[in-house]
Amino acid sequence: MGMKLIVLPVEGMTCASCVSTIEKALSNLQGVKGAKVNLAAEKAQVEFDEGKVAVPDMVKAIQDVGYNVGMEEIHLSVHGMTCASCVSKVEKAVGQLTGVTNVVVNLASESVKVEFYPGSVTKQDIKQEIGQLGYTASEKLTGKDQLDKEKAAREHEIKRQGRFMLWTWPLAIIIMLGQFRDYWILPKFVPEFLGNNYLLWILTTPVVLGPGWQFFSNSFRGLKRGVTDMNLLYATGIGASYLIAVINTVAPNAGFGGSEATFFESAALLTAFIVLGRYLEALTRGKTSEAIRKLMSLQAKVARVIRGGKEMEIAADEVIPGDIVIVRPGESVPVDGTVKDGYSAVDESMITGESIPVEKRTGDAVIGGTINKTGSFRFEATKVGKDSALAQIIKLVEDAQASKAPIQKMADWVAGHFILGVHLLAVLAFIFWFFIGFDAFFQADSRFILSPYSLTSIGVFGFSLLLSLTVLVISCPCAVGLATPSAMMAGTGKGAENGILFKGAGAIEASSKLQAIVFDKTGTLTKGKPSLTDVVALHPFTEEQVLLFTAVTEKNSEHPLGEAIVNGAKEKGMVVKDADSFDSIPGHGVVAYFEGHRILAGNRRLMKQEAVAFERLLPKAEKLEGDGKTAMFIAIDGKPAGIIAVADTLKENSIEAVSKLRKMGIRVAMITGDNRRTADAIAKQVGIDIVLAEVLPQDKANEVIKLQSQGLKVAMVGDGVNDAPALAQAEVGIAIGSGTDVAKETGDIILIKDDIRDVVGAIEISKRTMRKVKENLFWAFIYNTIGIPLAAGLLYPFTGLVVSPELAALFMAVSSVSVTLNTLLLKRFNPSMKQKGTPKNPMQHEHEQVPVKAV
Repeated sequence: MGMKLIVLPVEGMTCASCVSTIEKALSNLQGVKGAKVNLAAEKAQVEFDEGKVAVPDMVKAIQDVGYNVGMEEIHLSVHGMTCASCVSKVEKAVGQLTGVTNVVVNLASESVKVEFYPGSVTKQDIKQEIGQLGYTASEKLTGKDQLDKEKAAREHEIKRQGRFMLWTWPLAIIIMLGQFRDYWILPKFVPEFLGNNYLLWILTTPVVLGPGWQFFSNSFRGLKRGVTDMNLLYATGIGASYLIAVINTVAPNAGFGGSEATFFESAALLTAFIVLGRYLEALTRGKTSEAIRKLMSLQAKVARVIRGGKEMEIAADEVIPGDIVIVRPGESVPVDGTVKDGYSAVDESMITGESIPVEKRTGDAVIGGTINKTGSFRFEATKVGKDSALAQIIKLVEDAQASKAPIQKMADWVAGHFILGVHLLAVLAFIFWFFIGFDAFFQADSRFILSPYSLTSIGVFGFSLLLSLTVLVISCPCAVGLATPSAMMAGTGKGAENGILFKGAGAIEASSKLQAIVFDKTGTLTKGKPSLTDVVALHPFTEEQVLLFTAVTEKNSEHPLGEAIVNGAKEKGMVVKDADSFDSIPGHGVVAYFEGHRILAGNRRLMKQEAVAFERLLPKAEKLEGDGKTAMFIAIDGKPAGIIAVADTLKENSIEAVSKLRKMGIRVAMITGDNRRTADAIAKQVGIDIVLAEVLPQDKANEVIKLQSQGLKVAMVGDGVNDAPALAQAEVGIAIGSGTDVAKETGDIILIKDDIRDVVGAIEISKRTMRKVKENLFWAFIYNTIGIPLAAGLLYPFTGLVVSPELAALFMAVSSVSVTLNTLLLKRFNPSMKQKGTPKNPMQHEHEQVPVKAV
């Protein structure tokens, strides 16, 4: 037993106070170390001690405060069970898994049905547990997946609130007509009996105790646990309106305003508007996470594999590494793998955002969830289940959407104290108008805004209570709570659509503030696949000898420059043998022994360190470096032997991306281990004026620190492995070209494509997302800042007008929905450098290099 982290889906949250309610309920459990709830994602992330608290305890705590935890069901076919003891063994083993609530095993049909809470245990865990007992378990293809469950739950809530609206609104309109029948032209067509208070009472009761009952029951559950939420505001407003109306109907002389102060229409319309708000929220809530649902829908259900020499169809999640999988035109690639034979073009746009199909030949990698377009091919499965690229991407996006940005702390604090604060304000409003305000400011012609209803005969208690109720109803923490998480969900989703994975909401906020970006040169600005360009030899050594000895020395080196030299030698027909011994000197070069010779290959520092007199080679080296080539000095047996020059190639879009970043006002730097001349030549071509050259790998983080000491917010862009310390040191670490190993990369942002234009896209998405956050927070706070004082009667002494509770309810509903609708505008946004159409030269393949121009 020990600490464990789970993510539970929570249903029924409507506002930011729901977040604090659930977080408090979970945190109060012994054994829970921390709880984070995301309103927009409808998830609760809980860190707990498995030995002190169980998942059912957490679920009960959430249910006790009026919410529900979504449950998932899996149907399995289990082969190998022979008797009742097998049944009990499976039920006991699976039933002990964290989060499993019910296990039903049917021996006759060889089936197992398991109910569990997603996030606490996975389908794969359940199948593995059964497999460890000696049985074979596979998921029935007819079972519903989690995507269907979420969709069904959302549709259920839409239908539920829709039914409530069909019930509430007709009655509320009839009640309003009856309440106001003495005004305007209503007496001409509204019968007199409809204005009878007892009839209005009868009509209002099914509204309050029907659709309105959800607010009372949820409030009661929360109060039992010592927490409050938005339901309490609703219940207080509706309940007080209804109760006072009933009292003034049956006992008009009780001192609560008399028979004229029966606000049955307030109770009915309050309920109607709040139900309308819930309905609109249910319609719009799921739209902010459409990107993750699209990714989940890409997961293939069926795979065609060869086992025992036979072709068979199996569930995609039953594919194991090493299986040979067949993919035909138009089919989805079920899992990650490497092409063994065949040729095709695969559409990877749904994962990478790249619109052009990618050619696949023997040895190329394929990604699960992509679509095969033309030919057929067979591939060997390498990564399946949670290890596949698509599963890793989904996990990263889900984790990002469950995280909280620093800017949300203020909103969460406000929302957490909002309900109590609003109740105090409502009490203060009542006390002021009851003891001071009514006598000082009440006007005989007082009316509601946008209403013919007169307040002439309402009395001091009724008037004070009315303004107090309106304060309760108009306040809306929902907008405050949704402002940040809904925008972050939309932003992370938009990033995922474009192959840009933000690891958390904090990464989006930090990226929006960047002032400087440091690019690693090799493999980031350049393709990292240099080629041999020049061989220079000093007498008595020949060019062939220099090249061969250098290739032998570099044969075991993993450095891209060494690989280019070896390939260059092989292209000239040389047989490159293994060195007798080999040693790498980081930041300097390599030393090797071959056929009795000691060979040095490296930079100036290595030559100086080994006391090699290489001065005669310097003019030629400087000329080569001035052309943007990397010059490697070669010494044999302590004597200078020559120079090997290698040229890397700029990525096609490097110049364009750097230019765009500079136009955005961001300082751009390049960091490299290359010598100053080579680095300057390449930086000049790409348009970078800050060059950090001859930097050892371990010193890259120090260069980032130097820029940060100037007060700059810095991002580091690298390959995610060699640049890990620098990526971690920067405010934002961006790992580029990470392919399928997305979960293993260091950094706050992962760019799936090997295209640095996505650095621009990441910043643009971040800025647009944070703009939405700030817009949402501004409108949410300004709404409450203006609305609550207005409801409390701030302008009444000057205008004689007050806000009616039902109008306040309309404002409240609109404010919450407007935040979500504003966020949804992010769906229309696309990064400025998003690729469209086809390349300018359709004949040029990705593996072809564009030479770096000489300076």
